[in-house]
Amino acid sequence: MPTAQPFREKQINSTLSSILIATALAGMLSISAAAFLSYSLLSKMVERLVSLSVGVLLSTSLLHALPEAFESEANPHALFATLLGGLLGFFLLEKLAILRHSHHYEGDGHGHEHGHDAHEAGKSGWMILVGDSLHNFTDGVLVAAAFLADPKLGVITALAITAHEIPQEIGDFIVLLNAGFTKSRAYAYNLICSLMAVVGGLVGYYALGNGLHLVPYVLVLASSGFIYIAVSDLMPQMQRRATWRETVPQVLLIGVGVAIVVLLTQRFHVH
Repeated sequence: MPTAQPFREKQINSTLSSILIATALAGMLSISAAAFLSYSLLSKMVERLVSLSVGVLLSTSLLHALPEAFESEANPHALFATLLGGLLGFFLLEKLAILRHSHHYEGDGHGHEHGHDAHEAGKSGWMILVGDSLHNFTDGVLVAAAFLADPKLGVITALAITAHEIPQEIGDFIVLLNAGFTKSRAYAYNLICSLMAVVGGLVGYYALGNGLHLVPYVLVLASSGFIYIAVSDLMPQMQRRATWRETVPQVLLIGVGVAIVVLLTQRFHVH
């Protein structure tokens, strides 16, 4: 039929447009919602809510992203090797001073010029942005896969991703504010990182079938970043406050962070 090819092209363009719009909106909505909650309700508690961020980052990685990767058909040994490589990679980035020069704390007894502490802490902020970009890229690929299977499934997947991204983005904002980023700068960089979902959507659309097998590895890489940040940067900050008065709220807030991710993962689980 003479109209078959134009119809097919129109259908392809419509699907691609839907993927791009869905990934862009999902990113902007989750970032904006997280920014509103972080800045309006949590901004005065950033230092204490580092504990909440630890719970969110670790549970996102260990209870959501990594299980999803290992439930795929990817080779478990290769995935563990990717996890090891990711953790060592972040460690080497620190050592090579690409993301930060050295790690020390306020009042550690070393003399530094004014603003040095904020500069050093800010480097951990860049690490969270790297991990977040990888995670957003994977989300974009998942949205593309869902739209190619069924447009309705694509919409549901985009909504689910928006929902489960909000607590993670709150955790990211807390890390960035704690690292010395201004509110406007944290929002701008998070918004830029959210565009990686659009890139993932494009890659997923054009490479699906050839590149979809790489998704588990991207999930593992993103998880390695989140785990490294939580264990290397955030938990040491919490260990400086070893009194029971500080420890109990820390443990409770870690539990809250874990509970938020678990509840949203169960409510809006996306395969």
